[in-house]
Amino acid sequence: MKYIDEFQDPALAGRLIEEIRAAVTRPWALMEVCGGQTHSIIRHGIDQLLPPEIELIHGPGCPVCVTPLEVIDKALEIASRPGVIFCSFGDMLRVPGTGRDLFQVRGQGGDVRVVYSPLDALRIAEQNPDRQVVFFGIGFETTAPPNAMTVHQARRLGIRNFSLLVSHVRVPPAIEAIMGSPDCRVQGFLAAGHVCSVMGTEEYPGLAARHRVPIVVTGFEPLDILEGVRRTVLQLERGEHRVENAYPRAVPAEGNPAARAMLDDVFEVTDRAWRGIGTIPDSGWRLSGRYREYDAEHRFSVEGIDTREPAECRSGEVLQGLLKPHECEAFGTTCTPRSPLGATMVSSEGACAAYYLYRRLDLPATKPGARAQRTGAQNTEPYDTEPRGTEPRSTRPQTADQQKTASLEGSSVV
Repeated sequence: MKYIDEFQDPALAGRLIEEIRAAVTRPWALMEVCGGQTHSIIRHGIDQLLPPEIELIHGPGCPVCVTPLEVIDKALEIASRPGVIFCSFGDMLRVPGTGRDLFQVRGQGGDVRVVYSPLDALRIAEQNPDRQVVFFGIGFETTAPPNAMTVHQARRLGIRNFSLLVSHVRVPPAIEAIMGSPDCRVQGFLAAGHVCSVMGTEEYPGLAARHRVPIVVTGFEPLDILEGVRRTVLQLERGEHRVENAYPRAVPAEGNPAARAMLDDVFEVTDRAWRGIGTIPDSGWRLSGRYREYDAEHRFSVEGIDTREPAECRSGEVLQGLLKPHECEAFGTTCTPRSPLGATMVSSEGACAAYYLYRRLDLPATKPGARAQRTGAQNTEPYDTEPRGTEPRSTRPQTADQQKTASLEGSSVV
């Protein structure tokens, strides 16, 4: 397939790895802030193929994972009310709130529906004028434009029984917060290509200059990520800190002007809480005053929510890049995709889910000093996307040579 197979070429991957190996002279820590990139890195074994001097830190790039517990609990409360049809993408249904999730609400009689587009929810509202229809609008800059467009359409068409529960977040303020943390080890960033395809790159030069870190806009296929790593390492070795676009086939400097105009019309920037991290100033969107009547929080007056995170869940540390998933003692034991403690084990973009799916059977012993004392090899429960009773191909035990061969040759066609 054009623009897919070309970016999974094992020979080209090998050449890029050699170029990285030839360039690096000291340890560097790079962070990707995109769950799709995290899964690609772990699925293809990219972190294992890079020189040992290069560490890839998984940042808060999973939109489901950073949705705060309070918003999840508000969704559960609204979905439980009579006369409500609660619509969501499927990956939100198993995200744990305080004591339950949307699957359980549906099992208890709530009308919870999986949709593939916010426009599906708007159509349901049009077909059910006597009921309130709520769409759960979460995500980064990539999913915000269609949600904004749907609210705009609802207003234009006069559909008053539709509303949006909003938990949209923005990447640049998160990078600012990460770099301002006293525990930060990040020396360079792989910026998410799909975010930049919407918003462009204009917010990043200031970040790069202020914190003296290179930021390279990067795609999602193995060669995209390796090229992003190569460019970041070259800048670090030269003492540079610029913004580079390594994903020009999808990212123009100005982004998508039509999408940005829609965002400016429907949303306004606000402070936003990130699950496991805390409130980051100006890091989210909410519906602007012109569209306030379509705000589900305002419409349903959901207040007095008492939230409680499981004490044993360390997903906040994972989201901040302070902990690798397998270093949590709950990983693969009390926390699995079928019985998750935190959102990072649920979402298709969560770091814990990536390690569980692709790495749990060949993980090394937990690093000294970490609280976990187990390896992933003890758990053989299949991930939900695999047939029951089978092992995911990429997690079957392999020798080091087999792992390198599979990463460069086999995994690129999985």
